[in-house]
Amino acid sequence: MSKPTVFIHTNPKQIVGAIVSEYSIRRNSKANEEFDVRVINTADYPFLHTRQGQEYLRDGVTRRWNMEDLQSFTTLRFMPPELMGYEGRAIVVDPDVFAVGDVWELLSRDMGGAAIMCRMRSGAKEKKGCFATSVMLLDCAKLKHWKVEQQFNDMFAMKRDYAKWICLQYEPKDSIRLFEHEWNDFDRLTSQTKMIHNTKRKTQPWKTGLKVDFMPPEKPASIPLLGWLNRMRRRVFGDYAFLGHYHQHPDPNQERFFFGLLRECLDKGIVTEAMIREEMRLDHVRHDALEVLERTVPLAA
Repeated sequence: MSKPTVFIHTNPKQIVGAIVSEYSIRRNSKANEEFDVRVINTADYPFLHTRQGQEYLRDGVTRRWNMEDLQSFTTLRFMPPELMGYEGRAIVVDPDVFAVGDVWELLSRDMGGAAIMCRMRSGAKEKKGCFATSVMLLDCAKLKHWKVEQQFNDMFAMKRDYAKWICLQYEPKDSIRLFEHEWNDFDRLTSQTKMIHNTKRKTQPWKTGLKVDFMPPEKPASIPLLGWLNRMRRRVFGDYAFLGHYHQHPDPNQERFFFGLLRECLDKGIVTEAMIREEMRLDHVRHDALEVLERTVPLAA
């Protein structure tokens, strides 16, 4: 049977986050010999790129597929069972999720017969019954129906809605169990946090000051007219027109935590100054990242 594996899915825009995520998982586990960690990148999946610019179904309306979007990696959340040969345990996390506690506690826990463990989304998404697939514990043997390339193509044939897929609304409800919020803590860092998720894209700590390069929802639940205006703006002026810039994260501790991890990655040679400078040039990382690293207080051991 395959060794339990943590998968971090990413695209080139979020590769620094993915590297820091992997480092945080290894840094904060006492059972590193028990599991593998693997980064999966959109660059390695050609079927995603063949659909560039094509219309797909999302939340009941159509949108153009854009591999340059900040979150073009999200359909890779469903790849781990295939990559594991549909056996064993896997955890999948977004590249903006960082371990504070020991991931082995989640990877080895009793799933109570479930195929998937995760938490609910927050706010209006929770009320709609949307599960958060940004962190999932998976029993791969029970997910043999996850065929990502086929199901991805179904979105362009208008047979599968991205919003329903990403919220697990095509899954039997009795196959899903909830874990504690602390395993996917949405922009909250407390003494109970196990994995912190910088889920509010506009305040991701490594993006501050850059131009926004993600698309807002087509149909915001609370303001239907805003969805229509977003679609018109996008079609007339371009995907990211008038969306402004990334803001500083409101919690300085979360910024310090990320840059503390990145500083350790730099000190250990996991990333290099040259790489950070290149990511800054590409507008993937804030332009003052090296200055922030210089003034970052080292993390506690």
